[in-house]
Amino acid sequence: MASTFKSTVAKDIGTSAVTVYTTPAATQTTVIGLSVCNVSGISVNVDVTFVKGATTVFLAKGIPVPVGGTLVLVGGDQKIVAEAGNQIRVTSSAATSIDAVCSILEIT
Repeated sequence: MASTFKSTVAKDIGTSAVTVYTTPAATQTTVIGLSVCNVSGISVNVDVTFVKGATTVFLAKGIPVPVGGTLVLVGGDQKIVAEAGNQIRVTSSAATSIDAVCSILEIT
């Protein structure tokens, strides 16, 4: 089994959900970091969801992020295990307002 550290980014996330990461086929992933930053000039609220098959659950719902602020959802002691096809999605309350970084360890 090979282990590979990777990162993904999504820029200018707005009011439509953006998939920040999808676990590839035949892969297990540990999400070791997930941060979102407000790059707009107004305070926004952020939703982050985890999608597993037909089920979508919230990791964060309506969390306020002030102008220039960063919300760290995963890091330190908090980790998320994802299986093939699982997704992490981010949505903001305002257009082009959020940048996101996801740090992962993929095991193939």
